[in-house]
Amino acid sequence: MNYEDAVRYLLSLGREMRGVKFDLENIAALAEALGRPHRAYPSAHIAGTNGKGSVAAMLDSILRQVGLRVGLYTSPHLVRINERIRVAGEEIPDEEFALAFERVRETIERLMATGALRAHPTYFEFLTAMAFDVFARERVGFAVFEVGMGGRLDATNIVSPVVCVITQIDFDHEAYLGHSIEQIAGEKAGIVKAGVPVVCATGREEATRVIEARAARVGAPVIDVEREYQVSKASAEHGRYRFEVRARDGFAARWSLGLAGRFQVQNALLAAAAARLLAQQGVPVTDAHIAQGLACVRWPGRLERLEWPRAGEPESGEGEKADSSAAADSGQARPPVYLDGAHNPAGAREVAAFWREQLGRKKIHLVYGAMQDKAVEEIMELLLPLAATVTLTAPSQPRAASAEALAAMARHFNGRVFVEPQPLKALDRARALASPEDVVFVTGSLYLVGDIRRHWMEAGGLAQTEARRGGARRRTGNT
Repeated sequence: MNYEDAVRYLLSLGREMRGVKFDLENIAALAEALGRPHRAYPSAHIAGTNGKGSVAAMLDSILRQVGLRVGLYTSPHLVRINERIRVAGEEIPDEEFALAFERVRETIERLMATGALRAHPTYFEFLTAMAFDVFARERVGFAVFEVGMGGRLDATNIVSPVVCVITQIDFDHEAYLGHSIEQIAGEKAGIVKAGVPVVCATGREEATRVIEARAARVGAPVIDVEREYQVSKASAEHGRYRFEVRARDGFAARWSLGLAGRFQVQNALLAAAAARLLAQQGVPVTDAHIAQGLACVRWPGRLERLEWPRAGEPESGEGEKADSSAAADSGQARPPVYLDGAHNPAGAREVAAFWREQLGRKKIHLVYGAMQDKAVEEIMELLLPLAATVTLTAPSQPRAASAEALAAMARHFNGRVFVEPQPLKALDRARALASPEDVVFVTGSLYLVGDIRRHWMEAGGLAQTEARRGGARRRTGNT
């Protein structure tokens, strides 16, 4: 199969929440048949409710500063499925994706024919096996794996990591992970392995107690960065923090973060603590590698400010056709557009904090869309009263809540609510409502963020932003 056929086949298996089956039997059998590729390199395993993707990106960035060839496996993707499998900071090319797909598909068919698999692997199991295989064939020196959901029975949990990380724990996916913090923490703690150090910062004492109890049972040392590290002299510029940090063991540093948001301070501590543990195990990580890796990390769709073509510049090869907003038609300066995939209440609380701390008195024109299984009303209660206007839309996914259904709840929290089911038209409406000194903020679902970011990339925004950072270039080092 070619690349397009491979993507269509994978999508036919259903996305993340379809065909979910908590069982490691399939992925273990598949990895065994592929030659145990997940054992070909040392790895880190990262779980948590929020922040695990950012921590994975930070640790990847730090290790690439060392000079290692690093494999990074994350989910979900924003624009292209290849984003999930990265080597040396680059998503794998279409040709390599197709070859990996074909190797895994042929193995699955052979196993299915002999009865070695109870059921066909899910979308996520298939992609996880592809990542294992690609990293082994690319001879990565280290791999960083982000858990898809939960941890204990996630398909990534057959790896044998040298360090585990557990980030903030909060309510999300309760139907699968449990309806209490302790139950959810128990699922996350399932990644803890015998004798393997675990770094955590759960934000909740009851969650930390669960992790520490699991670690004690299997003999895994625990570093709780909320107890071991202290932050001081913090300040922010454009939402990106710089601060001093000290650890109980005498470590001290001053860091500037490449990612925006107060919550990234805690994520940076987690990534740095994991990197320092790797240094104790012989990985040549220095304090300078940590500082540089944290400074230059990129992780799209998380408090990301987009730079659209300036007024008068076409947004695509078809000129102004790509944008129907009044601001574009008038040629006036446009308000900045921010993206963030705040899909649960904990994420929404961080977005609200960012608005208060970094956007000051600016009027915020919110574009919001969500999946049906999310705590929409709680998220709305946190964000909508702070917005000047709210435009409701629906991500391009079958599980998306309709804009009309969202509107029925939204009007309890904000008197200026608009409904525009198509994401790009919703963005256009919000930009038309906003003056140049206001802010347009898109949030609620990473799928919605992906819809908007795809449009922005097609409009030339990526090239323009890279050029303004000092020239577009192929990122063979840090992204």
